[in-house]
Amino acid sequence: MKTRVLTSFLCCSMLVLIFSCKKIIESSIDHGLNTPKKGELIEYTIPKGQHYADQNTYQAIEFDELKFTVRFDSSAIYQTIDQANQEDINKLYGFSDNNADHRQFSARFGWNWARGALRLYAYVYNSGDRTSQEMTAIQIGTEDTCSIKVSGDHYTFSVNNTTTQMARESKTSEASGYKLFPYFGGNETAPHEIDIWIKEL
Repeated sequence: MKTRVLTSFLCCSMLVLIFSCKKIIESSIDHGLNTPKKGELIEYTIPKGQHYADQNTYQAIEFDELKFTVRFDSSAIYQTIDQANQEDINKLYGFSDNNADHRQFSARFGWNWARGALRLYAYVYNSGDRTSQEMTAIQIGTEDTCSIKVSGDHYTFSVNNTTTQMARESKTSEASGYKLFPYFGGNETAPHEIDIWIKEL
């Protein structure tokens, strides 16, 4: 009798534990811990010696446009250890596509401090092939509006009044994948703490 009671108790306890863990995982994936919300200004910090921002989380997406404002402070000014890496493009914000890994299909903005200015880039992966194009230089401390629009066989990147198109091989009618957050590199990690403010529109 005691064995049956103990077994029933253990089974109930395991079911409660499994259900609780399942709810936590679902909450993290579906809603995201620290998931960006439209109109909410979020500070992303990339610690010294790291690649990833502290607010990096998983967020599934399905949409035809990602629009946001970005603001950098003076921490965006840096010098790489190897001068040859100064032109490496850091990652700002974007999304994977085609329900695939972002190194296969994705679109996002890149940035770097190069040739004495803070520069933004259109940055795309198609079937594992990476292409990028410099778009414009922006000022430290300003709030700049950026967007990536899915338009069939191409992406339209916009920064303020500057626009460029990049090829898109993804087969989905809308972007389908997950959001991509600030990342430093390139070959090197962040030489000091870097702060970036992003607000989705």
